[in-house]
Amino acid sequence: MTEELKDGTVEANELQDNGSLEMESNEIEKSKVGIMRAVVEAEDSSAKEMDDFMIRRFLRARDQDIEKASNLFLKYLRWRRAFVPNGSISTSEIPNELAHDKLFMQGLDKKGRPIVVCFGGRHRQNNIEELRRFVVYSLDKICSRMPGGQEKFVCIGDLEGWRYSNSDIRGYLAALSILQDCFPERLGKLLIVHVPYVFMTVWKVVYPFIDSKTKKKIILVENKNLRSTLLNDIDESQLPAAYGGQLPLIPIQDA
Repeated sequence: MTEELKDGTVEANELQDNGSLEMESNEIEKSKVGIMRAVVEAEDSSAKEMDDFMIRRFLRARDQDIEKASNLFLKYLRWRRAFVPNGSISTSEIPNELAHDKLFMQGLDKKGRPIVVCFGGRHRQNNIEELRRFVVYSLDKICSRMPGGQEKFVCIGDLEGWRYSNSDIRGYLAALSILQDCFPERLGKLLIVHVPYVFMTVWKVVYPFIDSKTKKKIILVENKNLRSTLLNDIDESQLPAAYGGQLPLIPIQDA
């Protein structure tokens, strides 16, 4: 047998093995989703209203540990009932946050994930409870606009013009907690752009509170690589006009 044929046979076998492992992994996860559903439904009947995709996201967020994922999920259900008693947050509950004009949504990246743009330099410290409501309102809106079969979104965090007056560590940690504990496995990637040097002091405080899975999704983009980095993930036709693309930004409340 020639070396070329040997190499081809090895590669084919490796692909077949990888495919078998992936199929086996999917079956194991599917089984765990079923077990977890039984566990959480026995504790909280409202869990019956949640689909398997949601349960799977919580399971993945806790590395397939059914006990840890179930505890997180049950905590989420209790939190949701208490924090969003009407089922959704209305714009009338977040007027000051919306007035900052800092969050927008437009287009899809190359994987079909919605693109969200947040301008950190427009943020101002506000009532912490209104900020929490704004975060939930925004994440609910983003999730409701996802194409079929898609579970994640991409965010461009633009810090152009950010100063210490924009710093809000308490607010950042509140938003992070909601994202990680109540909307796990929703963030696909966070590209932080136009990062000023002064921001790094705040970043060092916030970074330890970011879980390992989320850390892997965050990229601090150098200004010189801004356009090329964005185009790696987003076609120019879907890139917001603010970054040299073709799409206008739409305020989150109008998306």
